Amino acid sequence: MRKKLNSKEVFDTKPWSGKLREYDIIKEGVIAVVVVSLLVVSLSFLFGSPDEKTLTFRGWAQSNSDNFYATTVQELAGTSTSTTYGRPYNSNGDGLNVGPLFLQKWAGVTHRVTPAKDFVIKPLTLEVQPVEVAAALATWKSATSAQKTKWASNLDNAITKKDGKVMAVPAGDFGPVPALAKGLTEMAKSGALDAALLSQGGFFQTDSTKQILFFGDGAYLDDAGTAANLQGGTWGMMNETGRYPGQAWLWLYSFWYQIPPFNNSDSHPIGANADAYIMFIMGALSLGLVLMPLIPGIRAIPVRIPIHRAIWRNYYANEGIKPRKD
Repeated sequence: MRKKLNSKEVFDTKPWSGKLREYDIIKEGVIAVVVVSLLVVSLSFLFGSPDEKTLTFRGWAQSNSDNFYATTVQELAGTSTSTTYGRPYNSNGDGLNVGPLFLQKWAGVTHRVTPAKDFVIKPLTLEVQPVEVAAALATWKSATSAQKTKWASNLDNAITKKDGKVMAVPAGDFGPVPALAKGLTEMAKSGALDAALLSQGGFFQTDSTKQILFFGDGAYLDDAGTAANLQGGTWGMMNETGRYPGQAWLWLYSFWYQIPPFNNSDSHPIGANADAYIMFIMGALSLGLVLMPLIPGIRAIPVRIPIHRAIWRNYYANEGIKPRKD
């Protein structure tokens, strides 16, 4: 037995009896592309993210050689941020946690980085060095770990006492550390350090972890972020590597860092582990968005708030169709 059609179904099956007009889809497509292109170019001048030059170790050493020198000493002394960070780079810390969940600690050391070796000693051995630096390398390699730490710590403390002014530091028991730090600074100024660190990842280099960690240990990267209004308190966002669009989607991540307790990193345990907590929050929100059609109550919102009926009411009235209530 054939099913009886309702009024809407009858209307949908009728042949079109309205007005007809020619439509040139190629013309419309060209117009759309031209208009959108003009809008993109115009708006990019007004709201586009600046395309800053790439940060390099050469630029760091040339613009602030004292800070580069002091950071190199910290890498050798084991007092830099990357040395004391912990998992996944080394075993010197537990990493971030969410309550009792120490995810970084459980994951272990998955991307081992040894700053003194990877940032200083290994790059210096990749090219021919002056006699003074070559002798310092030999002395460093033959010394015990305790002796290395003593030399570098002595110089690190001396630089700190002189507010980072390397030339103001008096002579002391620093061993080969001054020569090593000076050698790496000169290597960075020449641009050779950028190539040396890049070569550690193989021929096809896609992993910049070591370079970023080294940058983060000094003031160069932080100063660049401040100059570009990219610190956490300014909600700043910047282009990713290359000429890709700015990360507009990061605004929701940035939002959480502006409110308590996430912005109290010094006085609140949640603030000190804000990155981990915000990752969980964003994960839950993203999962909720994906599962929205399956969540009772949420999926019924279009039915309970029938905005679509208001939008289509003229259509229904003109065609004499009575909208369904389900």
